[in-house]
Amino acid sequence: MAKKRKGVNSEILSETIVKGMQEKKASDIVVMDLRKVKNAVADFFVICSGNSDKQLDAIADSVDQEVYKALKENPWHTEGKNNKEWMLLDYIDVVVHVFRKDRREFYALERLWGDADIREIENNH
Repeated sequence: MAKKRKGVNSEILSETIVKGMQEKKASDIVVMDLRKVKNAVADFFVICSGNSDKQLDAIADSVDQEVYKALKENPWHTEGKNNKEWMLLDYIDVVVHVFRKDRREFYALERLWGDADIREIENNH
């Protein structure tokens, strides 16, 4: 079973992550609330798309910086920094997925976790 983080509210954490994504013009941002989903691995998934390797790096770095600045939290685990198709930042209660646009459809997390409450964030650009 995944360990739970003490102290940081997962809703506040997910909103801070969204802000970090918006700073670097991430597209198709969705917040998936998994708290009512049986056997969910986290409270929230926050998913977005980027157009290039450079933008994926920038989005991941921005999320990292925003979360640290606001909440003094670092990701517990990160993956995908080398392959530039799907980057993952794991904050335990909230997992961030940064996809290259053309790979997001392939992995289809929104369909995989179809029981989640999904909130789409308006693009701010």
